[in-house]
Amino acid sequence: MKTRDLAYIALFAAIIAVLGTLPAVTIGPVPITAQTLGVMLAGSVLGARRGFLAVLLFLVLVAIGLPLLASGSGGLAVFAGATAGYLFSWPVAAFVIGWLTERFWARYNVAWGVVFNVVGGMVVIYLVGVPVLAAVANLSLGEAIVSGALPFLPGDAVKAFIAAAIAAQVRRSYPVIERPQRAVATR
Repeated sequence: MKTRDLAYIALFAAIIAVLGTLPAVTIGPVPITAQTLGVMLAGSVLGARRGFLAVLLFLVLVAIGLPLLASGSGGLAVFAGATAGYLFSWPVAAFVIGWLTERFWARYNVAWGVVFNVVGGMVVIYLVGVPVLAAVANLSLGEAIVSGALPFLPGDAVKAFIAAAIAAQVRRSYPVIERPQRAVATR
């Protein structure tokens, strides 16, 4: 891994932490935060591997006790609470977004970016977070969907658009993901 890659990983872990300084809005067992915007940005700007590692680094910092989550919490206890599934899904979400972005590099634009952010940053996160919320909070799956997914849809859709717009601009001015290399045919 190059020094530049490590710098990008650390930078995006820091971006997710900074987004945690924006106050969380508590509407139930899961707060609305801006940190999922950072997860979407990590995947769409850094790609699959570096995006995954940036979010994983952020979660390691949370696990060692740094109060980096929007609720001002940190430590291992957050990985056993109602929001644990959402946290565990973040690196996977960044990976999925990055993987899709890398595969569609030649056609990447804001519209594709929104699709990738919705698939990774919403579908993946909800698929992991909602069932864990149901299990930990002793809710039915329907109750978990109502309290742990539905209220987040509008805000997450806006975050998906913002992340796609930022990623498209970064790609034009300073692309971090290298263009895929074409295989050279040899005989």
